[in-house]
Amino acid sequence: MIKLRLKRLGKKREVSYRIVAMNSRDRRDGRPLEELGFYNPRTDETRLDVPAIVKRLKEGAQPTDTVRSLLEKAKVFEQLNA
Repeated sequence: MIKLRLKRLGKKREVSYRIVAMNSRDRRDGRPLEELGFYNPRTDETRLDVPAIVKRLKEGAQPTDTVRSLLEKAKVFEQLNA
């Protein structure tokens, strides 16, 4: 199963994440199928590749809870239904 989840980057106490599409059985920081965005919780900066995310969701990818909340804030699910 393909999941949309976070991949950790950065040093201790200076963490940031990439939003990636990965096989659910792969390790957290393993090689992703595709990189779909960036999230920095320290500055609350989010950059998303919305067309690629919508494509992955239509193919059946399941977002984790954290990624789902980020996508809801960016109103990606509204574009999925349109």
